[in-house]
Amino acid sequence: QVQLVESGGGLVQPGGSLKLSCAASGDTFSAYGMSWYRQAPGKGRELVAGISSFRGITNYADSVKGRFTISRDNAKSMVYLQMNSLKPEDTAVYYCRARRGSAEYWGQGTQVTVSS
Repeated sequence: QVQLVESGGGLVQPGGSLKLSCAASGDTFSAYGMSWYRQAPGKGRELVAGISSFRGITNYADSVKGRFTISRDNAKSMVYLQMNSLKPEDTAVYYCRARRGSAEYWGQGTQVTVSS
Protein backbone atom coordinates (compact mmCIF):
# COMPACT_ATOMS: atom_id res chain seq x y z
CA GLN A 1 0.00 0.00 0.00
CA VAL A 2 1.12 3.50 -0.87
CA GLN A 3 -0.45 6.74 0.27
CA LEU A 4 0.06 9.81 -1.92
CA VAL A 5 -0.52 13.46 -1.02
CA GLU A 6 -0.13 16.20 -3.62
CA SER A 7 0.53 19.85 -2.88
CA GLY A 8 1.65 23.01 -4.62
CA GLY A 9 -1.32 23.80 -6.82
CA GLY A 10 -2.86 27.23 -7.11
CA LEU A 11 -3.68 30.15 -9.34
CA VAL A 12 -0.96 31.45 -11.65
CA GLN A 13 -0.86 33.86 -14.57
CA PRO A 14 -0.06 32.65 -18.08
CA GLY A 15 3.69 32.35 -18.48
CA GLY A 16 4.18 31.71 -14.79
CA SER A 17 5.57 28.71 -12.94
CA LEU A 18 4.44 26.28 -10.28
CA LYS A 19 6.08 23.30 -8.64
CA LEU A 20 3.88 20.41 -7.58
CA SER A 21 4.98 17.95 -4.94
CA CYS A 22 3.76 14.47 -4.14
CA ALA A 23 4.65 12.89 -0.82
CA ALA A 24 4.52 9.10 -0.68
CA SER A 25 4.37 6.82 2.31
CA GLY A 26 3.80 3.17 3.04
CA ASP A 27 5.87 0.97 0.76
CA THR A 28 9.33 1.07 -0.81
CA PHE A 29 9.06 4.27 -2.80
CA SER A 30 12.05 3.63 -5.06
CA ALA A 31 10.41 0.49 -6.44
CA TYR A 32 7.48 2.41 -7.89
CA GLY A 33 7.20 4.14 -11.20
CA MET A 34 5.73 7.57 -10.55
CA SER A 35 3.72 9.80 -12.82
CA TRP A 36 1.62 12.92 -12.96
CA TYR A 37 -1.77 12.97 -14.66
CA ARG A 38 -4.22 15.79 -15.11
CA GLN A 39 -7.92 16.14 -15.73
CA ALA A 40 -9.46 19.29 -17.10
CA PRO A 41 -13.20 20.03 -16.71
CA GLY A 42 -15.21 17.88 -19.08
CA LYS A 43 -12.20 15.90 -20.24
CA GLY A 44 -10.62 12.57 -19.46
CA ARG A 45 -7.56 12.05 -17.33
CA GLU A 46 -4.33 12.30 -19.32
CA LEU A 47 -0.70 11.45 -18.64
CA VAL A 48 1.49 14.51 -18.20
CA ALA A 49 4.86 13.03 -17.21
CA GLY A 50 6.33 9.85 -15.81
CA ILE A 51 9.56 8.76 -14.16
CA SER A 52 10.62 5.16 -13.81
CA SER A 53 11.67 3.40 -10.65
CA PHE A 54 15.39 3.12 -9.81
CA ARG A 55 16.90 4.54 -13.04
CA GLY A 56 14.61 7.56 -13.20
CA ILE A 57 13.91 7.47 -16.93
CA THR A 58 11.42 10.20 -17.82
CA ASN A 59 8.72 10.65 -20.44
CA TYR A 60 6.41 13.55 -21.22
CA ALA A 61 3.24 14.34 -23.08
CA ASP A 62 3.98 16.29 -26.24
CA SER A 63 1.94 19.21 -24.93
CA VAL A 64 4.31 19.78 -22.00
CA LYS A 65 7.70 18.82 -23.42
CA GLY A 66 10.25 21.56 -22.83
CA ARG A 67 8.03 23.26 -20.22
CA PHE A 68 7.52 20.66 -17.48
CA THR A 69 10.11 18.61 -15.62
CA ILE A 70 9.41 15.57 -13.47
CA SER A 71 11.88 14.48 -10.81
CA ARG A 72 12.01 12.24 -7.79
CA ASP A 73 13.89 12.09 -4.51
CA ASN A 74 13.87 8.50 -3.32
CA ALA A 75 15.48 9.40 0.01
CA LYS A 76 12.53 11.67 0.79
CA SER A 77 9.87 9.58 -0.99
CA MET A 78 8.91 12.59 -3.05
CA VAL A 79 8.11 13.24 -6.68
CA TYR A 80 7.91 16.71 -8.18
CA LEU A 81 6.56 18.40 -11.26
CA GLN A 82 8.17 21.71 -12.17
CA MET A 83 5.86 23.56 -14.52
CA ASN A 84 7.14 26.57 -16.44
CA SER A 85 5.63 28.76 -19.16
CA LEU A 86 2.17 27.78 -18.04
CA LYS A 87 -0.74 28.19 -20.41
CA PRO A 88 -4.49 28.46 -19.77
CA GLU A 89 -4.88 25.00 -21.29
CA ASP A 90 -2.75 23.58 -18.47
CA THR A 91 -5.64 24.30 -16.11
CA ALA A 92 -6.68 21.02 -14.52
CA VAL A 93 -6.63 18.92 -11.41
CA TYR A 94 -3.22 17.25 -11.24
CA TYR A 95 -2.89 13.78 -9.78
CA CYS A 96 0.10 11.80 -8.64
CA ARG A 97 0.16 8.07 -9.40
CA ALA A 98 2.39 5.27 -8.13
CA ARG A 99 2.61 2.00 -10.03
CA ARG A 100 4.40 -1.27 -9.39
CA GLY A 101 3.36 -4.23 -11.48
CA SER A 102 -0.43 -4.48 -11.36
CA ALA A 103 -0.72 -2.29 -8.27
CA GLU A 104 -1.42 1.39 -8.65
CA TYR A 105 -2.27 4.16 -6.24
CA TRP A 106 -3.54 7.69 -6.71
CA GLY A 107 -3.45 10.88 -4.73
CA GLN A 108 -6.44 13.12 -4.18
CA GLY A 109 -5.30 15.73 -6.68
CA THR A 110 -4.34 19.38 -6.56
CA GLN A 111 -5.95 22.16 -8.61
CA VAL A 112 -3.86 24.21 -11.01
CA THR A 113 -5.53 27.23 -12.58
CA VAL A 114 -3.76 29.33 -15.19
CA SER A 115 -5.58 32.58 -15.74
CA SER A 116 -5.00 36.29 -15.95
